[in-house]
Amino acid sequence: MASGNYQFLEPGTQDLQYARRYVWEFPVRLCHWLNVVAITTLFATGLYISSPMLAPNGEPWQNFLMGRVRQIHFTAGYVLLFSFLLRSYWFWVGNNYARSGFPFVWRREWWADLREQGMQYLRLDRGHVHLGHNALAGLSYTIFVIGLGWFQILTGLALYSESNPGGFWNTLVGWIIPMCGGSFPLRMWHHTLAWGFVVFVILHVYIVLYDDRQFKNGLISSMVAGMKFYEKKDLDNDRWLS
Repeated sequence: MASGNYQFLEPGTQDLQYARRYVWEFPVRLCHWLNVVAITTLFATGLYISSPMLAPNGEPWQNFLMGRVRQIHFTAGYVLLFSFLLRSYWFWVGNNYARSGFPFVWRREWWADLREQGMQYLRLDRGHVHLGHNALAGLSYTIFVIGLGWFQILTGLALYSESNPGGFWNTLVGWIIPMCGGSFPLRMWHHTLAWGFVVFVILHVYIVLYDDRQFKNGLISSMVAGMKFYEKKDLDNDRWLS
């Protein structure tokens, strides 16, 4: 075994040399798991808020169940907001892998990588492995996590601001309500697009399990320890605006 950040297989493994590199820094991993907890909590409590199938007997003010569920929902929303702000900050100050997968739609190389990665998944072909996110993963995260996430955060805060007209959040994001045609249409958009997270999670978990088994790169454990394994010929081309 070599010392430092690189670790190679013992003799007798022919040409398959593997190395280990610290890819995901702690803030990136922290934001990932905060997102998992927050989005799961938000979706579960949101389903109850939209359709409270289980409710205790008596007047609402005597049990406060809906109020407690809404309180948990809003708290999880603040956790998600904090996670997004931290991740946005670390996008600029972190290592190159913190920015990997950024959709460089104006670059021909990005489109080529997107097409090649899609074909590799369809053919169940190992292909070259990126140490960071490939173009397909980056595009998925941009649409379903960043884009959809910020939409849910902003619309959720706008709905939350109705409880305090003229307050901080009402002043900051209250304009979203009339822009969307009122409180009810906004609430329906907020509820309907939340199902986009379900679609993303299904695909995300499947691809992560597939990649971890197919590529033998420690993808799952890397979001806990930060280390990923790669072969000698795998791609390490995560460079920001290079």
